Amino acid sequence: MELRFSPLFSGSSGNAIYAGCDGGHLLVDAGVTCLRLAAELKRIGISPAQLNGILVTHEHIDHIRGVSVLSRKYDIPVYATEGTWAAMEDKLGGVSMKNVRVFEPSEDFYVGGMNVSAFEIPHDAAQPVGYSIALGGARLSVATDIGHVRDSWLKAVAGSDAVVLESNYDPDMLKAGPYPYDLKKRILGRRGHLANDDASRAAVELIKRGARQIVLGHLSKENNFPELAERCCSLALCAAGIVPGEDASVCVAKRDSLTGIFSVRMCFT
Repeated sequence: MELRFSPLFSGSSGNAIYAGCDGGHLLVDAGVTCLRLAAELKRIGISPAQLNGILVTHEHIDHIRGVSVLSRKYDIPVYATEGTWAAMEDKLGGVSMKNVRVFEPSEDFYVGGMNVSAFEIPHDAAQPVGYSIALGGARLSVATDIGHVRDSWLKAVAGSDAVVLESNYDPDMLKAGPYPYDLKKRILGRRGHLANDDASRAAVELIKRGARQIVLGHLSKENNFPELAERCCSLALCAAGIVPGEDASVCVAKRDSLTGIFSVRMCFT
């Protein structure tokens, strides 16, 4: 079976990524309304009723806005760490106990025939994680809302064939922009978000370790441009002797709508 994924929404106003195969279907986060999620899923031929689970990265509202309604309406299990459940429970408005799934980041588990493993990430949330989803040797990783590049999460993501990687902001735009000082400090901090240059450095390392598809995501509307993030990454790849479009593909996920459907193909190196 083929592993496929599709960023449905990717930005500060909401995040959701579909991952699935012929036998199973998952969402990583559900940070927009149930109505909007259902509409974008329909565009790729998926009904919310087909979802086998929602994997929650952390409790911030742009990642959980639609979780409770989606789960209740379509009877979908919700997976999150114990810390994330504790932090988001009051925000959700209720998820049936039979659909509450708690796991430790060190564990892996199967949902819809796909192997799911979580990895810890540096972000200002209770117990945030990224996810790797594998099927038949092909592997997708979602690594967003990450404050800085460090070996622990790079090692966890290494060997993935495709990676949705945060490239949230340009530091100069952020510093000169309208955000309050405290918010700027949070974003720039080691538990905030990943800047374009850091994302580009991570992309180089991940491609050296097997990735052949990089989808840059979670771009700030106020502090970044898709063209800037993609160019920054492409320049870093070229400087490292990696040819964009030949050695690996690089694209940017849309903030407010479906980006496309990607096939995750196992890399033989």
